[in-house]
Amino acid sequence: MASPIVYPKNYRRRLIRWLLRENPSSHPGDHPQYPWWQVMCLTGVDYFSTLGYQPGIAALAAGALSPLATLILILVTLFGALPIYRRVAALSPHGEGSIAMLEHLLPWWQGKIFVLCLLGFVATDFIITITLSAADATAHIIENPLVHDLLQNQAIPITLILISLLGAVFLKGFREAIGIAVLLVATYLFLNLIVIGFGMVQIISHPITLTDWKTALLTYHGNPLLMLGIALLLFPKLALGLSGFETGVAVMPLVKGHNTDSPKYPKQRIFNTHKLLATAAIIMSFFLLSSSVVTTVLIKPEKFQTGGPANGRALAYLAHSYLGEIFGTIYDLSTIAILWFAGASAMAGLLNIVPRYLPRYGMAPTWTLATRPLVLVYTAIAFIITLIFKADVEAQGGAYATGVLVLMSSAAFAVTLSSRSARSRKGTIAFALITLVFIYTTITNIIERPEGIRIAAFFIGTIIITSLISRVWRSTELRVSAVTFDETALKFIQEDKDSQGSIQMIANRRNTGDQLEYYLKDKQVREDHHIPATDSLIFLEIKVADASEFTEKLEITGVEVGNYRILRTNSAAVPNAIAAILLAIRDQTGKPPHAYFGWVEGNPIQYLMRFMLFGEGDIAVVTREVLRKAEKEPEWRPAIHVGG
Repeated sequence: MASPIVYPKNYRRRLIRWLLRENPSSHPGDHPQYPWWQVMCLTGVDYFSTLGYQPGIAALAAGALSPLATLILILVTLFGALPIYRRVAALSPHGEGSIAMLEHLLPWWQGKIFVLCLLGFVATDFIITITLSAADATAHIIENPLVHDLLQNQAIPITLILISLLGAVFLKGFREAIGIAVLLVATYLFLNLIVIGFGMVQIISHPITLTDWKTALLTYHGNPLLMLGIALLLFPKLALGLSGFETGVAVMPLVKGHNTDSPKYPKQRIFNTHKLLATAAIIMSFFLLSSSVVTTVLIKPEKFQTGGPANGRALAYLAHSYLGEIFGTIYDLSTIAILWFAGASAMAGLLNIVPRYLPRYGMAPTWTLATRPLVLVYTAIAFIITLIFKADVEAQGGAYATGVLVLMSSAAFAVTLSSRSARSRKGTIAFALITLVFIYTTITNIIERPEGIRIAAFFIGTIIITSLISRVWRSTELRVSAVTFDETALKFIQEDKDSQGSIQMIANRRNTGDQLEYYLKDKQVREDHHIPATDSLIFLEIKVADASEFTEKLEITGVEVGNYRILRTNSAAVPNAIAAILLAIRDQTGKPPHAYFGWVEGNPIQYLMRFMLFGEGDIAVVTREVLRKAEKEPEWRPAIHVGG
């Protein structure tokens, strides 16, 4: 009989502490920062790795027109995506991206729901980046002649192993990810340069290959104008070649700036990010066009078809065919490594973007601010997606392209609105045209490959549902990070502390704000609660600001209306704000204050919904519950009195 497994004492507690403890190098928003070219390599493992499958996709979609369609893709990259994301980097220098720009356009709940929808597309883009790249790395492993027979029908377990290894790197630390990325990108681009260079030599040495390609062009497409028109229509199928810009902005906090940079607007970091984006786009444009030419001219069309040796691995096919099995295997290993690690930039982007929004909205547990639990969650989701798609690269291509194009369209739209706000007519027109190009490409891709929008809809629905559940679950948290009193407010508190020891407050919803209102409220509260006329009372008034916000800082202002003293502030949720103010007064005076409320009348479910959506509701009951959760010692808990 096997011996039972003996776990160390308190292993669960120790495991939780390890998960929640932040590794200084594990979070992209933390120091240290890195030179821009190193961060470019991190985003490049996603962007440059598309060379592993982009030439094959282009040849399959456009045939002999592949170089022309790729040229259009490059023009859109250099004169569309690059200017858009240069502007996004300048307007969101802390990695918020276009989502933060659009968040400010819509207030209240509609803004939050809009951001959640965009986060659904972010999840689609980044999670599918992890699963698709791992699946394509698996395809390169299985298609290698040395292990082809041994690993047949093992695509799913191999892909899951690769995803697990990626998660393990991020559990270890973020610094390690940067080092691996630099090595992989340098090696991969060098090997691609050799393959493409040798391919160009073959074309020059055998002019007949170029002649055959020109003949195929004229035979199937006739004249140059027709070729251009068809290439424009085929361009959306090549949209995967646009990936990398969103992650380039998402990991912007990693880019090293200058010591003189201001935290609010770090000019040098923005400039370095511009260099990162431009350099990556130029390098990728060269490799996309040259690889498209050599693969289209040198590889017969039937070899790109499903099941063909060049399907999804055109450059690898050339490496094996022209440079031998040894070099081909080395190239395969490099391709496998960079495709496996392509998910690193996506993982980094998720670790940077999601904690910026969901916890701040109250729509995720507080543990999502820690890196390691998030890594485990994203890895588990990637497992599920891999099993659903059975590690099929082609099946995931539509979802990947949809996520990339929607985010690019939203970025272009945000920059257009920004230019309009700045009253730049030329900029508005130019960016509006680019936006239309991305919207056209997005719609075309969705029509041709609707599975992408289905996956995005699944992520959007999941995020919204879980976010709302979390919001309800966390509704009675204190939700206030700091409370500050102005001089008048502090004077009111000190006066009552000196005269009667404890602070007594009346919760009041202001109407007219005149002396008569406070006289009637004071009279009613004293009668309901039997408060002597000699006792001093301070009114407390909370005005609801944006009820969709979750965490906030309160600034309390003291106001006098006749003989009545009032503390006023704005907050997203009245009960939580009152609880925070009472606790702050307790800490200020050393004695729990008393707060007096009147009974509310009506349906309690209706008041619950009012609290969730509008920050009000049955204020006394909720305030009491917030205080109970925030202060475990009853004798130190501010007292809540309800009468009427």
